[in-house]
Amino acid sequence: MTLPATIHAELQEAVASSNALACLSCGKCTSVCPLATTGRQYSPRINVTRTIRQDYDTLLSDADLWSCLTCQKCDAYCPAGVSYLNLMAVLRSKARQNGFTGECSHAGALQSLARLMVNPDLKQNRLDWLPEQLKTSSKGDILYYVGCTPYFDALFTNLNLHTTQAAVSSIALLNELGIVPALMADERCCGHDLYWNGDVDNFRRLAEANCAAIENTGAKLVLFSCAECLSAFKNLYKEHGLGVSADLQHISEYLAGKVDSGDLILTGDDVMATYHDPCRLGRHLGIYEAPRKLLKPNGNNQLPEMSQNKGRALCCGVSAWMNCDTVSKSIQIERLKQARATGAEVLAIACPKCQIHLLCAQHDQGIGAQNAIEIRDIATIVLGRIAGNSVVVEQIESMAV
Repeated sequence: MTLPATIHAELQEAVASSNALACLSCGKCTSVCPLATTGRQYSPRINVTRTIRQDYDTLLSDADLWSCLTCQKCDAYCPAGVSYLNLMAVLRSKARQNGFTGECSHAGALQSLARLMVNPDLKQNRLDWLPEQLKTSSKGDILYYVGCTPYFDALFTNLNLHTTQAAVSSIALLNELGIVPALMADERCCGHDLYWNGDVDNFRRLAEANCAAIENTGAKLVLFSCAECLSAFKNLYKEHGLGVSADLQHISEYLAGKVDSGDLILTGDDVMATYHDPCRLGRHLGIYEAPRKLLKPNGNNQLPEMSQNKGRALCCGVSAWMNCDTVSKSIQIERLKQARATGAEVLAIACPKCQIHLLCAQHDQGIGAQNAIEIRDIATIVLGRIAGNSVVVEQIESMAV
């Protein structure tokens, strides 16, 4: 395969901008890579070396290009400041342009769903999951971005999954604070997974549609329960010259701020929970303390932490719905073991995809049953801890917890 001169030049630019030329070949990236440490013959260091040597022809056609979990753990440990994550994004985009793609899980249904949402004439019925007790609006200062959770619930019925519980609990908590959040009835996918699948063109179309739709609501603040959606809006949109005028926060950041101000008082029965740092919320965005503030038991500043936490946290084993295999399961089982070892009753998560992947591992007969632990979104836990006997809380708690 002979690459066009323009693509060759773009790849050389990516090598330079990712600081790959500064690589020390120390191997620290590979030593912490979840794939490499769990048994796959995968090495970020070798891939960086291949790009420095301009071995683009074989690299773009290599199926292992799509194995990377984009968890950013290699970047966090690199002493030379190489951004393997940014390099991987460009490599995948150029690979796709040359006809090479990764193996998508679930027959590519989730990628197809995202591409369907690119159509500007598409009409959706996205709000059937919304309980009538909750108060929402179509416009307002605070917008809650639901993401693809309503579709996840339909696609993963075999897991008895209800990722919309996070949305229900989040909106109930906002109502409890006297806030009527805006929801978009025709909201689109954030495009995160298409970007990491190398489909940058359709990612941009979704991003442009989302930015226009959000500006139309008049929102000054957009809240997310999905770490990947927030990362897409804050990082990926910005990298492509897109964005919204509103502030962007994860729901845990917003609720933690309300705890600090005294507007949200957490009492109720404590749930002994340990917290799983999503890669996108943690290493990608640097948000570690807000979720923990909401989970700490009353009168106790300690939270049972897993052996790998915060910047060292182990990921959930799958990225952008690609390459879910035995190595992925091994990563997930190790994470569940770490959660069980804390003695916690609940594994708290802040991203629906982490919930799906870890719950899926528990459903694998003979693999995850002995490591089973209750997995709950952080908003559902907070909902059970708020003070008072609000009618909203009483009606919604049974649905969301």
